Amino acid sequence: MKDHFKRLARYNKWANGRIYEAAAALDAEDYFADRRAYFKSVHGTLNHLLAIDKLWLGRLTGEPYVPPSPNVILHDNLDALRKARATCDDHLIEAVDALDESTIVGIFSWVTMEGQPYTSTFDRCLTQIFNHQTHHRGQVHTLLSQLTGDAPPIDFFLCMNDDFSPEGENQ
Repeated sequence: MKDHFKRLARYNKWANGRIYEAAAALDAEDYFADRRAYFKSVHGTLNHLLAIDKLWLGRLTGEPYVPPSPNVILHDNLDALRKARATCDDHLIEAVDALDESTIVGIFSWVTMEGQPYTSTFDRCLTQIFNHQTHHRGQVHTLLSQLTGDAPPIDFFLCMNDDFSPEGENQ
């Protein structure tokens, strides 16, 4: 099971890199414009993804981070956001790499953003992180498609292949 999550962590970094590269090609007006997406703009959605990843990463590592709201703007510009995203992706890879199988299948408890205690299994928490990324990254991909007519492909199989090692040699 650990290899599965290691692959997802590496895919996550790869897909985020492609999305950020495409976002960097937008002009500022398109990048910041309210497009009626759930988090309004490309910028708002990318900030949300980073904020929630930092929230979950803090839960997983015991170094709590609680964003003031799900729609917080952590960084006002794409360059700073992109650097923070890359750092967060690297930390997530490191955190997953450090896990052992017994932790992954074990029980995990945390406090929600609303202050409520919650318990599940650790693997479900990891699944939530990567599913959440895929969901909102898909929203950004749609916005990029609408704005440019050409968003980068981010299919899992473009990053991974049958001889992929979770250690990352084939990236």
